[in-house]
Amino acid sequence: MASVSPTAASAVRLGAAPREKGTSLTRDALRRLRRNRLAMAGLLVVLFLALLAIFADVLAPYPYTKTNFSRLNEGPSRDYPLGTDLIGRDLLSRMIYGARVSMLVGLGAQIIVVSIGVPIGALSGYVGGRTDLLLTRFIDVMYAFPRLLFVILVMSMLGAGLMNIFIAIGLTGWVGIARQTRAQVLAIKEKEFVDGARAIGAGFTRLLGRHVLPNALTPIVVVVTFGIPEAIFTEAALSFIGVGINPPTPSWGQMVGEGQQYLRSYWHLCVFPSIAIAVTMLAFTFFGDGVRDALDPKQN
Repeated sequence: MASVSPTAASAVRLGAAPREKGTSLTRDALRRLRRNRLAMAGLLVVLFLALLAIFADVLAPYPYTKTNFSRLNEGPSRDYPLGTDLIGRDLLSRMIYGARVSMLVGLGAQIIVVSIGVPIGALSGYVGGRTDLLLTRFIDVMYAFPRLLFVILVMSMLGAGLMNIFIAIGLTGWVGIARQTRAQVLAIKEKEFVDGARAIGAGFTRLLGRHVLPNALTPIVVVVTFGIPEAIFTEAALSFIGVGINPPTPSWGQMVGEGQQYLRSYWHLCVFPSIAIAVTMLAFTFFGDGVRDALDPKQN
């Protein structure tokens, strides 16, 4: 049997240790997440909403544009479990399709936010110097604007529509994730393993993409998790004031805006969409809290 030199054995042990450590950290994070009942309840609600959004065409009892002028403003009944709206459309069907809009807005906006915020934050933190100073001042200027007002101004320029909502929320929502990424990169770039990679000739792209950013993912994941409900709420606010989703495409915020003036007479027009928005916000918040606690290395 061939003998293994101490140097080779040490190399094998050193090469295996990071994988075992990473696996252990991932397993511990998943175990902490599963033990958090509120986080798991939030995850179940999020999965339920995702299924509603994906299979809305199958699950909705009626097309969201179908009207029944003989059943206007009807309360919950056997035919219409959540009632009908001002022109006789099924409220349940419109809320199911509204879940699709909300999930698309939450996920689509975060893709734009990450695409803008992470590169700017990483470049600012890693390069430093004048680049960091200029980018930090730019981030501070963007952070000083009231976000909802800025979104409304962008939507007024672009016009109502789902794609324009993606753009408006993405252009105004990247500031927080950029600041988080910059802070993480500033701390990680001084670590020994980064110095080691730089010493063996790793270039800028490899250092940032293979060694720095993967170790800064934890706060990014947490910010994205909390950013999804924030984007959903922003879309609801835009649709509430009439600059969000174009009718007849249903949106929970649009439904609340249309029904709020009839709250005393036809309560169901406003209450059910409001409950849907509140439950969605709570579910993502509970799940985001659980992810943050699970990924915190200081947790036991």
